[in-house]
Amino acid sequence: MNQYLESYSAAINEFHRARNQAQLKVLLARLKGEPTDLLDFEEVRKRLKAQGMIERGIKQIPLNAIVGSLGRYHDFTRDFLPKQDHIKDRWARVRLAFTGLSGIPPIEVYQIGEVYFVKDGNHRVSVARQLGATHIQAYVTEVKTRIPLTPDINPESLIIKEEYLEFLEKTRLDFRYPEIDLSVSVAGQYRILLEHIEVHRYYMGIEQKREVHLEEAAADWYENYYLPIVKRISELGILRSYPNRTPTDLYLFMSEHRAELEKRLGWELRTEKAILALMDKAQNNLLERFQDFFEKIDTHLFGGKFSGGPPVGEWRHRTIAVASPSALIQDILVPIDGEEGGWFAVQQARKVAERENASLRAIHVLENHLSEPETNHLQENFENILQDSSIPHDLVILKGDIADTICDRSRYIDLVVMNVRYPPGPQPLDRLVSGFRELVQRCPRPILATPQVVSPLTRGLLAFNGSPKAQEALFLSVYFAKKWSISLTVLSVDEKESQAQKYLNIARKQLTYRQVTAEYVRRTGSVSEAILSTASAYGSDFIIVGGYGYAPLIQVLRGSVVDELLRSSPIPILICR
Repeated sequence: MNQYLESYSAAINEFHRARNQAQLKVLLARLKGEPTDLLDFEEVRKRLKAQGMIERGIKQIPLNAIVGSLGRYHDFTRDFLPKQDHIKDRWARVRLAFTGLSGIPPIEVYQIGEVYFVKDGNHRVSVARQLGATHIQAYVTEVKTRIPLTPDINPESLIIKEEYLEFLEKTRLDFRYPEIDLSVSVAGQYRILLEHIEVHRYYMGIEQKREVHLEEAAADWYENYYLPIVKRISELGILRSYPNRTPTDLYLFMSEHRAELEKRLGWELRTEKAILALMDKAQNNLLERFQDFFEKIDTHLFGGKFSGGPPVGEWRHRTIAVASPSALIQDILVPIDGEEGGWFAVQQARKVAERENASLRAIHVLENHLSEPETNHLQENFENILQDSSIPHDLVILKGDIADTICDRSRYIDLVVMNVRYPPGPQPLDRLVSGFRELVQRCPRPILATPQVVSPLTRGLLAFNGSPKAQEALFLSVYFAKKWSISLTVLSVDEKESQAQKYLNIARKQLTYRQVTAEYVRRTGSVSEAILSTASAYGSDFIIVGGYGYAPLIQVLRGSVVDELLRSSPIPILICR
């Protein structure tokens, strides 16, 4: 008898230790705003509209997958620490049974998905967890629902599951796609998904000239819109930058961010560009933070004159990641100043857009407000140039710094086409104050700089010196040769003929590998003069070059071949970075 009392007293002490643990955990959870309660099985069953039960017999089940109880959910915390003093006698006797000769019978549980709810045996679960057990024997009754549960379920996520069920009841997507998973991590998102489907349904009805049922529209939206986007997000590894988020979360996040960007930009954003914008928000490493920090200092102190722009090849890597290899240029940005000579850039951009089946996005940046007649005149001239074309186009008039605005908006397009009316001057001070030099230095996209001509863009001259930016120019030369069937001449200029020949051999090897034929020219002397004379001799109608090769400050002081070409070339220059 004394031995039993001693064992019982020890069990009571264990209960009090567990009870103290429970109080501490509840307090800490309240401070963090985290739930600690067990889930009520009846509430869960009703919310998920249980469809039937199946007896599964005795199983070993993981204790950490038990998340709720039938009737006793107020007596224990989520990890089954005792919350009520009145259960200590029952708890102590169960504790003694664990070490007694008779042992303990299996508990009884309901199973929904991957989680369990105790029907009988709450105290046994509590004691087993205190003793460090990981599994326990249980009679399992499986409860059938359309929405499975996982061990991380909590009251908030239960609301989300209920909303998911309502969504599936309306769309019946789970009947057509049994493995579908549109789980989200925030309540209220399924209402937005339904709005997306309703919009999709509306346009399906217009296109097919008939009434489209919601279930049909949902299936079409899922297969042809949702899945391709989520697949691309997954392939690009964007999910890794958003821990604890689901693919559907990122689909909705991208859609919201896309709408915000479209409102700010004034034009529709392609899905590919919206995915890239999502990548931009995801990429937030330390190096990029430092780069952004120094660019802000440069903008504040020097007006952005010494910003080096994005890394070499960024546009190529980003574009290849989301675009078709046969359609790299989908959107073209054309800044227009409203002057007579400035409209050549729009005409040149039209040439490119027609070849690429691209959209043309024009902007007019001003410091002061335009009068209504001036705005109408600008819009009228723009429309006149494109009146007999099927090219999608927009003209947005906005206020701000010209270079900042162009660089910002160019992040969402593939090519900038600009008229060269004020090229960088020959002196350091001229280059320092040159807005065009700043754009070439900072712009994250290739720039087609055009004088007051419209070139057919059929004969390209690639100036190649083996530098990283020249490699980018070579990449686009290959693209134009394959896609546009342009004739290509490759020029290398160096004081040493052997070095020039080395560069030509590099270009020849890469072009031959890609089955592109070209003429190869080696020159010495002034680089800019050699480029212009070769272009004239071979009948080239545009030049393809890499961007500035020096750091911004050195480039301002020393000048650049690119600057010399901008001042002297009678044909367009494609500047690549």
